[in-house]
Amino acid sequence: MLGHYPHAGGQALRYGLACVLLLPLAGRGGQAVVGPLRALSGWQWGRLAALAAVGMVGFNLAVLAAERSAEPAVPGVFVGCAPVVVAVIVPALDGRRPAPVVVAAALSVAAGAFTVQGWGRTDTAGLLWSVGALAGEVGFAVLAVPVLRPLGPRLLSAAACGLAAVESALLGLVLDGGGWLRAPDGGETVALLWQAAVVTVVGFVCWYVGVQRIGAERATLFSGLIPVSAAATAPLVGTGGYGPAQAAGSLLVALGVALGSNLVGSAAPVQDHAGDEGRVVVHGDVAAAGEAHQPGGGDRTLGPDTLTGQQHSVAGAPADGDGHIGDVVREHDAAPGREGGLEPGRLAHGPRLGDHRLG
Repeated sequence: MLGHYPHAGGQALRYGLACVLLLPLAGRGGQAVVGPLRALSGWQWGRLAALAAVGMVGFNLAVLAAERSAEPAVPGVFVGCAPVVVAVIVPALDGRRPAPVVVAAALSVAAGAFTVQGWGRTDTAGLLWSVGALAGEVGFAVLAVPVLRPLGPRLLSAAACGLAAVESALLGLVLDGGGWLRAPDGGETVALLWQAAVVTVVGFVCWYVGVQRIGAERATLFSGLIPVSAAATAPLVGTGGYGPAQAAGSLLVALGVALGSNLVGSAAPVQDHAGDEGRVVVHGDVAAAGEAHQPGGGDRTLGPDTLTGQQHSVAGAPADGDGHIGDVVREHDAAPGREGGLEPGRLAHGPRLGDHRLG
């Protein structure tokens, strides 16, 4: 429905409207929005701008450019590899080892997405733009990690949409000149409203809440459900069929999501390997920034037999935010004050605090 509407102008309208809808949801008053944004450092604002440019505007541009010379399945297959890339790059950025279970699950999801979509005709340009789409999908998760905790899912989504609207408008002026924006017709208006209100407002907030609760590595596994959903609904709208290949691919995706997100096995999002975040207690339910903590079904009380004789509980570090006893543990031989040496607004991994929250 938007195939003939100026791309950059359409994205500017979509993200601008989404920002307007998100801001009232981001806080109960102006200070609840302005305060956290003013507290961001220049580096964090840079991450937000990169998130909007790479994960939102750039991703959409790359997909459209790829489909000029490649069948839609080609960028779809590349984007389907995002769980594998995220499962490796997020731990590497945090100085820890990838969780073997999550990597195996990501490979299953990627294989399932490929099986569902198949492959298609393409050329070199189509492949390169598809790689760009993959980079955008990965950036949408990875670049948000340092700013999700101080902003929370709703304010993060609002700020990113506002920046994406400005970036789309500037891109439209450069690429399309005076024709970058026009009044949409009836069908285009409906499509833009759907993109803004449902795909962006609802979709982005749900996505970042998921990232906040189970981490980017596990949350990105669920992107494999996109081609499965498309294949399952294709017969209903007359755009394709659902055959044995789609069924087999759907099973691979479902297996990977269930295994990697702890739907099979442990109910709480704890570390998968003894060497990963070995001195961090991870909650199954984490409150968003500025919201009261509501215990969820995934929380488990830290029992007296959880700590070894060489460890003891200490109060939460100043940057930890929630102040729960037992969130941080340290060994007797750790350097004094080490447990509080965190960068404000950031969680760490391995010897530091677990960044998940999100991933």
